[in-house]
Amino acid sequence: MIKSNVAELLNSDKIAHEVHVKGWVRTFRSNRFIALNDGSTINNIQCVIDFENTEEETLKHISTGAAVAITGTLIESQGKGQKVEIQTSKIEILGTSNPEEYPIQPKKHSLEFLRENAHLRIRTNTFAAVMRVRARLSFAVHKYFTENGFYNFHAPIITGSDAEGAGEMFKVSVFEPNEAPKTEDGSIDYSQDFFGKETNLTVSGQLEAETYAMALGKVYTFGPTFRAENSNTTRHLAEFWMVEPEVAFMDLDGNMDLGEDFIKAVIDDVLVNCKDDIEFLEQRLLQEEKSKPANERSEMSLIDKLKFVTKNNFMRVSYTEAIDILRDSKPNKKKKFKFPINEWGADLQSEHERFLVEKHFKCPVILFDYPADIKAFYMRLNDDGKTVRAMDILFPGIGEIVGGAQREERLDVLKEKIAALGIDEKELWWYLDTRKFGTAVHSGFGLGFERLVQFVTGMGNIRDVIPFPRTPQNADF
Repeated sequence: MIKSNVAELLNSDKIAHEVHVKGWVRTFRSNRFIALNDGSTINNIQCVIDFENTEEETLKHISTGAAVAITGTLIESQGKGQKVEIQTSKIEILGTSNPEEYPIQPKKHSLEFLRENAHLRIRTNTFAAVMRVRARLSFAVHKYFTENGFYNFHAPIITGSDAEGAGEMFKVSVFEPNEAPKTEDGSIDYSQDFFGKETNLTVSGQLEAETYAMALGKVYTFGPTFRAENSNTTRHLAEFWMVEPEVAFMDLDGNMDLGEDFIKAVIDDVLVNCKDDIEFLEQRLLQEEKSKPANERSEMSLIDKLKFVTKNNFMRVSYTEAIDILRDSKPNKKKKFKFPINEWGADLQSEHERFLVEKHFKCPVILFDYPADIKAFYMRLNDDGKTVRAMDILFPGIGEIVGGAQREERLDVLKEKIAALGIDEKELWWYLDTRKFGTAVHSGFGLGFERLVQFVTGMGNIRDVIPFPRTPQNADF
C-alpha cells in the first residue's frame, strides 16, 4: 500500500478509505489514542487503536518518540480539533523509545534545555515549525532570483582574502599547532602550507561574486560563511548562511529597489505556504510576551510584523538625516539610549535603528550614504569625499537585516582606499583586474539568512533558527 503523509490525510476527503502512514508518536493517552506526526505538518493525526487487532506486546512499545507504521481506515473524527482520524487495523513498531530515557517528553521544555539536545529538538512543535519555515524561505530565495534572471554562483568557502577587513576569521591550515615551520623572522611560513599561503574560512562571497557579475550580469551566492567573533549574544553565530546578490550596471537606487522587492517576495511566499506554522509560532510568541513586563512587550503580533514589512513602502533616509533625527529625539535628549548620538559619524546601533523604524517612521527604513570611515573599502565614494554609496535595510524588532552598497568601480579610487587601509594590492590583484578590464557600475547586498529566519519565526535567539548552532565554546553535534 502507498504511504500517505499526515498533511495529506488531514486535508483528505477520502473518508472510509484504507490508508497507510508512518511517523513518530507524540503522545499516547488512555492506552488507546496515538497522536502521530511525520514532520509534514505542525498538526498531528489521531489514530484510534482497535484492541481486537492489536497485540498486548505491541501496546507495551507504544510511547512518546517511538516510530510506528499504522494501517487503518480514515474516518470523520468524533472529537474536537480535527476533521479526520484513523481507525487502526494494524500497528507495526519500527523503533522503540524508552520513555524513562527519552528527553523530549510531551511537556514544555526550556529553549536552553533543547539546545543541549539539538539532535532531538526538531521533534518538538516549535523547532519543527521553525525548520519548515527555514526550508521554505531557502526555496523562496532561489525561486525569487531564478525567476528574476539571476544565476546561482557557488563562492569558495576557503579564501585568501578578507572581504570585510574585520580580521575575525578562522584559519585553514594543515600545520600541527606547535610544529608549524617558521621563516627567518620567526613568523609561520605559510608557503609550506597546503595552499602555499595563509588561508581562512570566508566571511563573505561578495568579492568573488563581483567578478562573476562582470560577465553574467546578475548572480547571487547562498552559502555558509564564518566569523571568529567571540560574541555570546542572541544575534551572533560563528557559522551562518549568507544571501548575496551582485548585479552589473545597477546603481544604489536599483540596489535599494532589489533589496525591498526581494524581502517582500520571500516573506509573502512564507505567509502563503507556511500558514499553519506561522500561526503556531505567532501563538507561541504571544504566550512568551505575556511573561515579559508590559513595557517590554511587542506592539505587534508576529503576522502583523510580517505584514508591516510586506505592505509598507520602505522609507529611504540618508544617514545624515537619520543622525539629525536621532540627535533631536526624546530618548537621546533624555539619555535613554545606551549609546548617545552626539555627532555625525557615529556608528548606529540596534537601538537607534529600531527607534527609526518603530517609533519615528513606523515602517521599514533604508538608510543610505554612510560615512566612509565606518564602511568597507569596496563601497563607492560619493562626490563629497566623506560618504559612500552604502545602504542598510532596517526592520522592527531586529534592526539591520540587509547591508549593501554600490561598489567602487573606479580603479584609481579603489587603489587609494586599499592603500589607506594598509592592504597589499598583491592580495587583491584579481579583484582589481575587474576594474581594469571592462569596469562598470555594479551593486549588491548581503542578507544574513538566520537573521531573516529569526525575524519571520519570531524566535528571540539566533541559535534557535539554525539546526546545529556554532558559537564560542560550542561545536557539539
